[in-house]
This record gives sequence, structure tokens and C-alpha cells, in this order.
Amino acid sequence: MIRIGFILNPYAGLGGPSGFKGSDLPHLQKSAHEGAVQLLAPNRAATFWSRLVSHQDQFNVVAAPGLLGSDVLSEVGIAHEVLPNEVAYPTTPADTERFAQALVAYGVDLLVFVGGDGTARDVYRAVGADVKVLGIPAGVKMHSGVYAINPQSAAALVKQLIEGQLMAARHQEVRDIDEALFRQGRVQAQHYGEMLVPEAAEYVQAVKQGGIENEELVLLAMADDLREKLGEGMLIIWAPGSTTLGVLAEWGHQGTLLGVDVLHPERGLLKDLNADELTGLVSGYGDKTAIVLTAIGGQGHIVGRGNQQITPDILRSVGLKNLHILASKEKLSTLQGRPLLMDSGDAGLDNEWSGWVDVQTGYQETVMYELRGG
Repeated sequence: MIRIGFILNPYAGLGGPSGFKGSDLPHLQKSAHEGAVQLLAPNRAATFWSRLVSHQDQFNVVAAPGLLGSDVLSEVGIAHEVLPNEVAYPTTPADTERFAQALVAYGVDLLVFVGGDGTARDVYRAVGADVKVLGIPAGVKMHSGVYAINPQSAAALVKQLIEGQLMAARHQEVRDIDEALFRQGRVQAQHYGEMLVPEAAEYVQAVKQGGIENEELVLLAMADDLREKLGEGMLIIWAPGSTTLGVLAEWGHQGTLLGVDVLHPERGLLKDLNADELTGLVSGYGDKTAIVLTAIGGQGHIVGRGNQQITPDILRSVGLKNLHILASKEKLSTLQGRPLLMDSGDAGLDNEWSGWVDVQTGYQETVMYELRGG
């Protein structure tokens, strides 16, 4: 039987809905520990493990204690062993490192961890490049290539492993950015190393490809087309990204590269809003709301990477018909035929919206492209 090690960064993703662009701020983690801010990562972990409950006679699990792993397994109903080490709260990166090392010493075949790019760095420091790992995405910044597309995909991959299907493994990059610079609107990513990940392209995300879109004519064409499509009186949510920022600039507004902005029909541009602020605005406009977003180059995510302020409830309220996806043909080509991806945190919504969608590539120019959420 395959032996799986499990560790969870409970604070991963905290800064997404609140617009903090990261989860490392001590006051944010303290608020979460005190119950003032909801922990998001345990729900991501529960989504993963709930899909494996019926298969648990085919694997063994060894977990870090408490909030770092065992609590979620007990909640879902997965039998497991618990590492004997004590843990204090709020937890630190050092806790992730020591428990990752302990799990490897325990002799696990696959180390599953939940978190973001910072968690991947911690695990890499602890176990190096030759331990098989699989990340379940729960962070705000997801540049690394060691994560599954979403928790459902991670579970599907593990099912293949425990059923004995042959699967190679290859080294994928661990990347992280400077959160302090990120909050100032600057993306400075650094390569920290590589970890060994089961090779399944349909389940594991690619490394993010960055860069400011410099195709001014394409942006101008998209801006003109979008201006014709969106009528007067619309509340328009602009998701982060160089493409959306460029189009918004063509409309005469200086937006936020790494935040979510709203073009209000009466109040003008409202910058860098969090989930609660967006929810309040959307509730007053209903179907007269539009969301403009773009795909992450090289990865294809349109929801769930850096734009968690746009919650599943907001997406449902606005509706798929009012979702406007912008991407140049060059950006789409970086996907090499892989689908656009949706990881909203609501598996039902992700599956419901899966299918073929229109992607705006120019003026009155769209392509049909697959959107996958499950």
C-alpha cells in the first residue's frame, strides 16, 4: 500500500479575499488564529481528501498534528497516524520544515502538502529535490510548478497512483515572489529549486510565465470591442493582470496591476478592493455587473490565482454570461493547447462553468476555448 505524508499550512490563502496579496503578515495570521478571519486552506484540503475516502483501504496516511494536517483528516473521516511532535500556534515556516522532514524520515512514498509558493519553499528547504511531492493549491501567489491544478485534480492524480497506474515523475520549479514588493505592485519572482512531482500534465499546473503585454494594438482593439459590448450603467470588475491593466488604461484609467479594481458608473474607478467591498457593490447591481479578466500566461488560470477577492458567491451572482475573458493569441499559444483553468474554491461552480467559452483576442474577434474546472 502506498504511504502518503500530509502537511497543511493553515494560513495559506488568507490574504486573497481580503486583498493583502499574500498571507505572511503576522497580524493577519494572528487574527485567523483568534477566529476573526476564516481559514481557507483546511477547506481546500477537505475537498481533496473527501474524494479519496472510498479508496482509503488502498493507502496509509501519516500526518502532522492538529491544524497542520490531522484535524482535516479526522473531519473528513480518513484513518491516519499522527506524528508525535508538539506544535504551537500560530504556526511558522519552521513548523512546516520540521514536520516535512519528519514525514520523509517516516518513509512516506508521496508527500502531499497544502499551501502556496511560500509553503513550497519551506517544503523544498526541508526535503530537497528527490522526494516525490504533490502540492494542493491554497495560496494567493501560485507561480510554482509543483501544484495540482486544483484539489479535485490532485485527488484524481492520487487515485491513479493508488490504483497502480504507471506514472513517471519529473522535477518542477519552486518559485516565490517578494510579498512586500508584491503589495507595492511589483512582481519579483525568484527560482529556489526543483522538486520531484508525479508527471500528469492534465492535473499539474505549469510554471507561471510573466511579463507585461506589449502588443499595444491588440490591447487597443480589445478595449474598443469591450467598450461597445458593455453598456452604460454597468458595474465593471477588473481582475488583476497586465492585459486587463492595459485595456483599462486604454479606457483612460490607471488601474492596479495586482489588485481588483471596479469601474463604478457613478463613482469612477475604485482601486484594490477586497472581497467584502466587492460583494457590497455587486449586491446593488445584480446582472448589470461584468467581470473582465485574463488568463495567466503559461498556466491558463482565469480564476483562483491572485484574484481570490472575486469569490464564488460573486461569480454566481454575476453569471458566466457576464464574464469577459481577454487574452492575446500569443498568450493563448503559451498554453500549448492546454485548457483555461478555474479553481474558485467551489468545486460545484467550477464543474458547472466547465465547457467552451469565448475568449476576446481583438476587435470583434473571439476564439472558442476550453474552460476546465473539475
